[in-house]
Amino acid sequence: MTHGTRIRCGKRWRFDRANLPPGLWALLLATLLFLLGGTLAGRAATGDVTRFTLKNGLEVVVVENHRAPVVVHMVWYRVGAADEPPGKSGIAHLFEHLMFKGTERFPEGAFSRLVEAEGGNDNAFTTHDYTAYFQRIAADRLPLVMELEADRMRNLRLTAEDVATEKKVVLEERSQRTDSDPGALFREQRMAAQYLNHPYGRPVIGWRHEVAALTREDALRFYRTYYAPDNAVVVVVGDVDPAQVKALAERYYGPLPRSADLPPRLRPQEPPQLAERRLVMEDPRVARPYVIRTYYLPPEMVRDRRKAAALVMFAELLGGGQTSRLVRALTVERKLALSAAAFASVDGLDGGLFTLYVVPAPGVSLADVEAALDEEVTAFLKEGVRADDLARIRKSVRAGVIYARDSMMAEAREYGAALVRGRSLEDVRRWPDLLVAVTPEEIRAAGAAALEMRRAVTGWLMPSAVGGTVAKAAAAKPADPKREGGMR
Repeated sequence: MTHGTRIRCGKRWRFDRANLPPGLWALLLATLLFLLGGTLAGRAATGDVTRFTLKNGLEVVVVENHRAPVVVHMVWYRVGAADEPPGKSGIAHLFEHLMFKGTERFPEGAFSRLVEAEGGNDNAFTTHDYTAYFQRIAADRLPLVMELEADRMRNLRLTAEDVATEKKVVLEERSQRTDSDPGALFREQRMAAQYLNHPYGRPVIGWRHEVAALTREDALRFYRTYYAPDNAVVVVVGDVDPAQVKALAERYYGPLPRSADLPPRLRPQEPPQLAERRLVMEDPRVARPYVIRTYYLPPEMVRDRRKAAALVMFAELLGGGQTSRLVRALTVERKLALSAAAFASVDGLDGGLFTLYVVPAPGVSLADVEAALDEEVTAFLKEGVRADDLARIRKSVRAGVIYARDSMMAEAREYGAALVRGRSLEDVRRWPDLLVAVTPEEIRAAGAAALEMRRAVTGWLMPSAVGGTVAKAAAAKPADPKREGGMR
């Protein structure tokens, strides 16, 4: 017997910082939709969300969106790079590749060919917290993609040659995207320094030597353990009827057996971080040096979603756009930087990061631009949030819903990522409201709590110097006692 719930979401505000820089075109679009009486928005999404669970543990979420006869179908597995066994980094991402190798019913290549032949497209992605597979296709072809995904959930066929071939592909991907990019290599070093114990410090693509050592037996063990209905969430967004989706899910996914040995999702957790860490990396390929600092946000900071929302708003006010404090002060007024930014990552299963980033102007040293960054952040915390700035950001958040409604994929990702990280439909529904409800006092308090130097990693990336003298001098720079214990 299945069980489920149905809720009415009403207005859905979604915060997407890529769409939020203040601009005339955004305001014009919002005004246009208002003048149209909201009819376009009304057709774009009904706001109906249905959730049910099959006997085998598979969770299914249906989000009705009748704007076009299209559907997005996603399968989310509660396993990512942070769930990998020690010494097996990269197995989650490697397995994302192996899932396209085929089954007895649908041999290698058949999956994507069938989807493409019906006018659709498909792909997959892996993060530290999950692995997801998706198709975008005409709504009446939903049975096809459900059949395909259900088949490979438990019936994948893998040979040693399959694993060897895809390992080469992954290692070449690492060569192109990481090893050839000093910024990507620097990020790996910083993340490894940021996490003392948690596997978030491992790269999703894996360390090269560990990926090279992965075997068919490793892949099969990983597959049999984690690729099962009781470890998955299916999200369907589009022009569909929930009752029909439920019938299809029971037909295709319902017969699949549970995992025989699914372990509890317990990861090594971070101990208290007591000392600031600093990294300096030189690389001759660096064209433009920069300073970047990340602050570890413990799980309790992001699990309280109101505090998490306050951190997102703090980041937007501090460095989220051209009128933010850092951009205005460092690039326009003081002319010390070419660019600056702040952003909060608050959706992780086991905590998050707050990031500050600044690229110095020509002739400005990394030390000077870092000092200026600290000065502006300290002044912002001291002065607090200005009412007019907060009002402007809130308007941008409200405008963001217009763009979110244009993307079924964005809705599917929003629901899937939340559910596999242990959040609820209510958390998703309330999130946009929280973003515009947090007060100036809450925003300032959240920022002050987050910017704790004992949990910070500060990195300098710069071009190579003769004999490495620049890096040595930077590394030997004495600590500033005024920064002990937190941002001054």
